[in-house]
Amino acid sequence: MFRTFSATVAAAALLALPAMADPVTIETATGPAEIETTPETVAVFDMAALDTLDALGVPVTASISNIMVDYLKQYEGDIGTLFEPDFEALYALGPDLVIAGGRSAAQVTELQKYATTIDMTTMGGDQYATTLARLDAYGKLFGMEDKAAELADALNAQLEATKAAAEGAGNALLVLTNGPKISAYGAGSRFGWVHGALDLPEAVEGLEVATHGEAISFEFIAEANPDWLLVIDRVAAIGAEGDSAEATLDNALVAETNAWKDGHVVYLNASDIYVAGGGYTSTMNTLKLLEQAFGGAGS
Repeated sequence: MFRTFSATVAAAALLALPAMADPVTIETATGPAEIETTPETVAVFDMAALDTLDALGVPVTASISNIMVDYLKQYEGDIGTLFEPDFEALYALGPDLVIAGGRSAAQVTELQKYATTIDMTTMGGDQYATTLARLDAYGKLFGMEDKAAELADALNAQLEATKAAAEGAGNALLVLTNGPKISAYGAGSRFGWVHGALDLPEAVEGLEVATHGEAISFEFIAEANPDWLLVIDRVAAIGAEGDSAEATLDNALVAETNAWKDGHVVYLNASDIYVAGGGYTSTMNTLKLLEQAFGGAGS
């Protein structure tokens, strides 16, 4: 009887222990990473990651203090900035997992001293494919595979709708304004997924692939004479002072392009694509905006 009673107590004690999830291996920007348990306390230093986690409905415990994306403002926290984490605050939080990437990728080594840290950078290469890969990884990590698959299907459906609207619309030049300065981005650049994912021809091929794009002039835009001018306003994205993209591009040379004459100048949502680029909602918003622009031109 005593042995039976002891066995019963032991079984009950085991049931009372927290369930230990099996280790999960996910793909990160630096290769496969094994996470021992399902994270409950999560700190995020990357806006693309925060964007996708928000879309999935993953609870985020803490994030940075200067979030510049309207639909993510509710996550503003006190663990520093993208470039300068507050390590004391992070130590006090004691997170199970830290997610970094993009602008905070340089801090990964230091963040590793405080908690398991993964680099989930999305910029570079085929960003659209990377966005889907990160969505899949978060689904596995947080036990939300079905939700991740549902979101992926919706994003791919939107991509096809936007591609259909863009088919036959002509070529495009993607530019970023920073006050009076202008740079151009081609396929393979940080914003080049717009060309690659949509099969959207470039008005100018062979642009320099650099983080800050290739510096260009009004004469360059006039000579390129794009059918579409896709514009990102860095000043608007980060809330800085300076000339808006509209003011900068209000120029006699730009006004002579087909894009300007035909009303084919599209101002992309700056914070979406510049700050949270590679995130799920950011990508969805950009695709919807482009579908509306291309589709409206054909109506």
